[in-house]
Amino acid sequence: MSSISTNTRKRDFLSITDLDPAELRALLTLAGRIKRGEVQPDLSGKTLVLLFEKPSLRTRVSFEVGMQQMGGISLSMGPQEVGLNTREPAADVAQVLSRYAEVIAARVNDHRSLEDLAAHASIPVINALSDLEHPCQTLADLLTILEHKERLNDLTVAYIGDGNNVAASLAFGCALVGAHFHMASPEGYELSEEVAARARSIAVVSGWEVEQVRHPLEAVRGADVVYTDVWTSMGHEAEREARLTAFQGYQVTPEVVELAREGAIFMHDLPAHPGEEIAEGMLEHPQSVVFDQAENRLHTQKAVLAYLLGAVELPR
Repeated sequence: MSSISTNTRKRDFLSITDLDPAELRALLTLAGRIKRGEVQPDLSGKTLVLLFEKPSLRTRVSFEVGMQQMGGISLSMGPQEVGLNTREPAADVAQVLSRYAEVIAARVNDHRSLEDLAAHASIPVINALSDLEHPCQTLADLLTILEHKERLNDLTVAYIGDGNNVAASLAFGCALVGAHFHMASPEGYELSEEVAARARSIAVVSGWEVEQVRHPLEAVRGADVVYTDVWTSMGHEAEREARLTAFQGYQVTPEVVELAREGAIFMHDLPAHPGEEIAEGMLEHPQSVVFDQAENRLHTQKAVLAYLLGAVELPR
């Protein structure tokens, strides 16, 4: 179900599926134009509040810098300051912040906290990461693929690793732009059937596929993009030893990338753990676009902020 607010005064961005295929492509076009300096949105007098229950580098810095570059201001608050749904209910936090600011971006432990914020805020709420999705990351991923491959439709993205929030959003994003999604993971760590079924239901092209296999080499053969993420995401630290055992054989190495299509790119959303999900040196591999991917968090989030706050119209 889409989480777009029915409140005509504002729109939330809790899932990549809150954008229809045309909007998603237009938002990527806008982000590219912002990156090239062709568009300079003005958010003077606007305030972004960042509510973070989890640590952050790229998300926090890209939101804060992006807001400042567009003339607005940003305030960051951690779990000790807010105590979302412990010290104070999300509904109350949302209503208070709606009196002070123009937009909220929240990184939460439980996706329901985002839904509560969105339901009670009169200003836009952005998912800066939850246990279910990471839509801002997927926007940056798709822009990076578009820059390097010059198209999105009919490409194959091979994802090796855990069926986590990043994988879920990426699968949905691929479905929306017509890129096939192949995933290799150990038993018990694949995408949930609910996520896979939802991805199939929103696919924009007939014959689109989300394919889940066990062996990484099955996923990467013929792939245009090889993507991986950490084996132990935030919130799963207690499972670290079990995961290190389960994911043996799922490391992305130069030899794995060689099996992909000629000219394939390697992606990782960071932070990375060389020696675990990637071999040493993979971030600097000639086919790595990891730091382009990290940079694009800035440009895509600027596009999201400008769009949700009505500072720009999406390109047609």
